[in-house]
Amino acid sequence: MDAKQREALLGTLKSRFETNMGRHKDVDWSKVQARLESSPEKLRSLAEMESTGGEPDVVLHDRESGEFIFVDCSAESPVGRRSLCFDRESLDSRKENKPTGCATELAAAMGVEILTEQQYRALQELGTFDTKTSSWVQTPPAIRKLGGALFCDRRYDCVFLYHNGAQSYYAARGFRGALRV
Repeated sequence: MDAKQREALLGTLKSRFETNMGRHKDVDWSKVQARLESSPEKLRSLAEMESTGGEPDVVLHDRESGEFIFVDCSAESPVGRRSLCFDRESLDSRKENKPTGCATELAAAMGVEILTEQQYRALQELGTFDTKTSSWVQTPPAIRKLGGALFCDRRYDCVFLYHNGAQSYYAARGFRGALRV
């Protein structure tokens, strides 16, 4: 990322941070920016989150480690990360109508982690997300071993956890990422 791109991204992140102070009470942007500027690989991940429609923002400050946690805060599941099977095994198991990829590999390539159910529920405490879409969440190995995968959404003003075959994919299902900086 060149200097102009870096400055544009930092400007976007700062503006979003300042507009949504309720997501990160008692967090100082200058400290976030200092950590970002010392972590070019994290900036690349945030650029990927941004370019795929995630609208990443700080949602937590881990005081023990000093890390800030960015999460996709777009109203709906990021548009550039939809129509994906859950993982490589599920993608390879499809005989026809294969999607372009899988959530776990795209998350790894971006340098982010797919949200856990707990992280997803915590995000929903900060706003209203996924009222028309859904998002894959990390799935326990025992469920995945049996062919399933988990996803969440918000309907009827409640957050729901569901299951589906991991090989399934939908135009309205993507994933939200988390990044520790």
